[in-house]
Amino acid sequence: MKFLSLSLIFLALFSCKTSEKQISKTMEKKIVVAHRGASGYLPEHTMEAKAMAYAMQPDYIEQDLVLSKDDVPVVIHDIHLDEVTNVAEVFPDRKREDGRFYVIDFTFEEIQKLNVCERFDHKTGKQFYPNRFPKGKGIFRLHSFQQEIELIQGLNQSTGNHIGIYPEIKDPAFHHENGKDIAKITLEILSDYGYKTKADKCVFQCFDAKELERVRKDLKSDLFLIQLIEFPEETEKLQHFAAYADGIGPWYKQIIDKKVDGKWQFTSLVEDAHKLGLKVHAYTFRADQLGDFSSFEEHVNTLLFEANIDGCFTDFPDKVIALL
Repeated sequence: MKFLSLSLIFLALFSCKTSEKQISKTMEKKIVVAHRGASGYLPEHTMEAKAMAYAMQPDYIEQDLVLSKDDVPVVIHDIHLDEVTNVAEVFPDRKREDGRFYVIDFTFEEIQKLNVCERFDHKTGKQFYPNRFPKGKGIFRLHSFQQEIELIQGLNQSTGNHIGIYPEIKDPAFHHENGKDIAKITLEILSDYGYKTKADKCVFQCFDAKELERVRKDLKSDLFLIQLIEFPEETEKLQHFAAYADGIGPWYKQIIDKKVDGKWQFTSLVEDAHKLGLKVHAYTFRADQLGDFSSFEEHVNTLLFEANIDGCFTDFPDKVIALL
């Protein structure tokens, strides 16, 4: 009788463990990436936006990278300076023939003299997101990749958290045309700061498939690589991406198809990617730009759970984390 009771207890515990495993497998943690920091609240890619994002405790904080004239990786979303800074006022004679001001034409010391503000149209001066931090208010600066890594690693040490970094090299072909190898420089910095393998809480991303494949095969990086995709034809190249990347970063509209009787239908992109072992981190979730969704909650639930993506880039990491 005692043996029977012990057997029943063992079976009950075993079935609970099995059930827990099944549940955890279907409810794997969804990754939240702070897109350009807490950019829904403070000017994108400023140290202030990154510190605020850190306090929200996302899984990763994103860094877009462009090289300066003296090969310093600057954390900025574009190869141009004139939609987030006052460069046209400080250095009016430094624009190129196309009328644009390029990061690559300025030393890091010169770049540090610029004030950063909320993103605006360089032709009209109009702020892109009118309800965000008011343009021209406050004192913000651009910073280097190394400076941001040191901020995040320092906060990881002082708080006991383990928040990762998610760098993207911008327009590597443009850099090559100007005699600069942004991928090689970025990988060397990452290695210096201890980011070398998939276990090091660093995800490396790029839209340029040729360059990302080079990062894996020629530059021999063992980091977790995400192939960003923008155009419809790229969704047909998953087999090729899987040969060197660990995941894809599609625009979320490449995942949703249409709404039928109040329920969203989806393309096969997520399912196809998962079959090839690729993670899917979609961009960009914005609470002030809902598109076809009636609420931010619907946006998050539809993509993260109904479409079953593995993670998302968001300007509002606190809101996504609260919903999760």
